[in-house]
Amino acid sequence: MTTRRYLEDFAVGQVFGSDSYAVTVDNIKEFAGQWDPQFFHVDEVEAEDSFFQGLAASGWHTACITMRLLVTGELRPAGGMIGAGVEELRWFRPVRPGDVLKVRAEVVDTRAMRSKPGYGIVRMRVETQDHLGETVQTFTTPLVVRGRGD
Repeated sequence: MTTRRYLEDFAVGQVFGSDSYAVTVDNIKEFAGQWDPQFFHVDEVEAEDSFFQGLAASGWHTACITMRLLVTGELRPAGGMIGAGVEELRWFRPVRPGDVLKVRAEVVDTRAMRSKPGYGIVRMRVETQDHLGETVQTFTTPLVVRGRGD
């Protein structure tokens, strides 16, 4: 059984990691075909003559990969991964076939919720990096986390 972290277990400055996710041509095209079918996400030849100068994953694909890595990573908030929004989402470079992504999430603030006793907000600064250590995406997110209720 995996240990879940309650509101009281989080402190500013804590850092949580993740496993990695290998991006492939097939999963870039599959995601894009369904959710963001722009030519630079679905056609390698046409993508060469685009802003990206080659096939690139949709930023939304990168965000979904990040979500998966957060859910399966070290963070493990009690009550599940319940986001209360996304702040300052930025994409810094294209994600390409062959990139291997991982996530680093740092606690930037915690507080109890006045409107929902027994729960709190843990604000996380999330950075997605490729296998070279280059940052490809960042955002801040307030997560709703269950308190221990002692």
